[in-house]
Amino acid sequence: MIRVGMGYDVHQLVEGRDLWMGGIKLEHTLGLLGHSDADVLIHAICDAILGAANMRDIGYHFPDTSAETDGMDSKIILKKTIELIATKGYHLVNIDATICAEKPKMNPHIPAMQQCMAQVIGCDPDQISIKATTTEKLGFTGRQEGISAYAVALIEK
Repeated sequence: MIRVGMGYDVHQLVEGRDLWMGGIKLEHTLGLLGHSDADVLIHAICDAILGAANMRDIGYHFPDTSAETDGMDSKIILKKTIELIATKGYHLVNIDATICAEKPKMNPHIPAMQQCMAQVIGCDPDQISIKATTTEKLGFTGRQEGISAYAVALIEK
């Protein structure tokens, strides 16, 4: 059995926070605000994976009201998400994701993101497609108020 899931996440850009994307720390003057490290790419991917397995979303499994998840590294959330779907007999086939950000430029960092997440998941980096785009200076992303990410995941039993 194969199943597909879709995920989306957005976080506000603020001063005084690190910018984590795809499990790696990017140099930037602003970071993303969130209960965890606010890695929008990993969060969107986790929601896609959980959705494919019909296991709700990351907010259900890793609530932003929990002291245990406060400041949590999203790579831990990703690893636990893979473990959760395994309890239902699923494994990841592939991910296709898009990061929406004006700055910093994401393309130079994509190979490192793929490598990092593949290591966490235990898959080949080729199973993780990451693309980056801007919103041509439109909306909250264009005004550099936040970053969003979309993801689709295919899982198999």
